[in-house]
Amino acid sequence: MAVRLQDRYLNRIKKKKRRIDRLKTAIVTIAAFLFAFAFLMPTILTITNSFMSSSEISANYGSVFATTEKGGKVFISKTVNLKFIPDMVSFSQYYTVLFKSPEYLMKFWNSIIYVVPIVTIQLAIATLAAYGFSRYGGRIKRGIFFAYIVLMLMPYQVTLVPNFMVSKWMGIYDTRWAIWLPGFFSPFAVYLLTKFMKRIPTEVIEAASIDGAGEWYIFSRINMPLCKGGIVSIAILVFFDYWNMVEQPLILLTNSDYHPLSVFLSKINTGEISLAFAVAVIYLVPPLLIFLYGEDYLVQGISYQGGIKG
Repeated sequence: MAVRLQDRYLNRIKKKKRRIDRLKTAIVTIAAFLFAFAFLMPTILTITNSFMSSSEISANYGSVFATTEKGGKVFISKTVNLKFIPDMVSFSQYYTVLFKSPEYLMKFWNSIIYVVPIVTIQLAIATLAAYGFSRYGGRIKRGIFFAYIVLMLMPYQVTLVPNFMVSKWMGIYDTRWAIWLPGFFSPFAVYLLTKFMKRIPTEVIEAASIDGAGEWYIFSRINMPLCKGGIVSIAILVFFDYWNMVEQPLILLTNSDYHPLSVFLSKINTGEISLAFAVAVIYLVPPLLIFLYGEDYLVQGISYQGGIKG
């Protein structure tokens, strides 16, 4: 009899624990859904609104961008209407951006022209520098690497004035090289790749050296394959960083023809409100595709500990 009572008591405790666990799971799920919705809402709103007509966008958001005759802002007397579903799907904004406004596409290609060389050359320099930092010691190496850390910790706004002065001195101010050169030699990729390569077991390098492998063979056939996830993840982070740059072009480029789309998006005037959503969606496509393609590499690069998979 006592055993049965004890079993019943234990079953009640288990059922109560299950209810509490289910309640906790439900609360966490609802909270995660709300946070995800709040995080994705601006992106979803931008995409859906890009298929609205100009008149519908003006009716919903025109009061936000309205100005007085003297250029001042007006008081918003009505509530802004956030609409996720357009009354009638229209591709007129995309048609205008892609076929009637070459200026937008020119700014888009400016972004590509800046980012692709910076990512490629920065990684090429970073892999060689990181290999040297990870393979060889010494006070000079430690001092140089410490300087890299200091430069990486500095906000880019701190180095804008020196970059401006150097670009003036070199005669590359207001040219694409004023953006390219600082990007080529950024310490961010060097620092991360050095830490990544240091996690590679030294036994692997020593075994290759004993077998007669040279430095180039060790670098290209051992270090590079083992650092593939780290290289791809760093490439994604560098791409995002320079794809969204604003301060550098504003300070180092006075000619608006050289400005990337990231700068141009903030300068869309009142008469082009309807195009802003379409341009933003076009601007969003390359980072989104790169993230979806390299998501696994990004996770692998962050979680990789330098071991060798069997």
